[in-house]
Amino acid sequence: MTAALFLLSALVQEDLPHRVFRGEAMGSALEIQVLGPDPAVLDRAIAEARAEIDKLDRMMTDWKETGALMEVNRNAGLNPVTVPPEFLFIVKRSLQVSELTNGAFDITWAGAGRLWKWWEKDPQVPSPGEVKAALENVGWRNVLLDEKASTLFLAKPGVRIGLGAIVPGYAGDLAMRKIRTLGVKDALVNLSGDILAAGTNRGQPWKIGLEHPRRPGETFAVMPISDQAVSTSSDSKRFFVRDGKRYGHIIDPRTGYPAERCQSATVTASTLAYADALATAVFVLGPEEGMALLEKLPGVEGVIVAADGKVSVSSGLSRERLGVKP
Repeated sequence: MTAALFLLSALVQEDLPHRVFRGEAMGSALEIQVLGPDPAVLDRAIAEARAEIDKLDRMMTDWKETGALMEVNRNAGLNPVTVPPEFLFIVKRSLQVSELTNGAFDITWAGAGRLWKWWEKDPQVPSPGEVKAALENVGWRNVLLDEKASTLFLAKPGVRIGLGAIVPGYAGDLAMRKIRTLGVKDALVNLSGDILAAGTNRGQPWKIGLEHPRRPGETFAVMPISDQAVSTSSDSKRFFVRDGKRYGHIIDPRTGYPAERCQSATVTASTLAYADALATAVFVLGPEEGMALLEKLPGVEGVIVAADGKVSVSSGLSRERLGVKP
């Protein structure tokens, strides 16, 4: 995910206690806002939400050698690995979304994704042969779950999983669950543009700005949300250009190459993990197939910016209500 969403409304009501935390988590910007009558409860809510996110960060990121995800990848093709319940749940959910999207969302994308080194000073385009070989290790059916034994097994030695397209959303869901358990009704969790809003912002919906994927800092629409999640996938922040061609960081797991039919895909859903995964799938599928997917899913809506800049809005939303700019 990329930070293509940002909160537009500010907390200004002085007679309603609120707390705001801004920092970092999972290598990205984190913002938590909570409102309510008891400041002590608000402080505790933020602390417990942050602890929940930190727990998942240690468990499921691929840049920390001691996490469960890295242990699973190290044992690919060798042994099943016992994993925590949260890990088992999100991998199961990932596989369900893979089946739903015919593989447009696939956590084994990492088998090919590691060829594309956007973080390097001078990234290179891998050869067709390298991509073809890497694709042998991509395919969500290589991920084998045993729920009774709480184990996860990757069927071939070269298979790797990466959860960056769903774990931030899941972290937001679990953080909000902690907040709501403490009785806080109005809150917002924003993890690098994956946003989950509970209740209202002083009686009004939370207003989320959709950043234009080619004009940084400029919003092209405003989405009011309440008790809803919204996530955007975009190639606007992580990409490189080689021989005049743009290569974004979102890999099409079916081809091994960066998806290129969209500039951005924004999805709203009841949970942030679901919105997070679906936004990636829609970005990969492109505007036509992606919108067709959104239209058939209950409780899900979206806004797609195609590669040519054309904006499409699902039938449950309104261009006028969102204030979509050309």
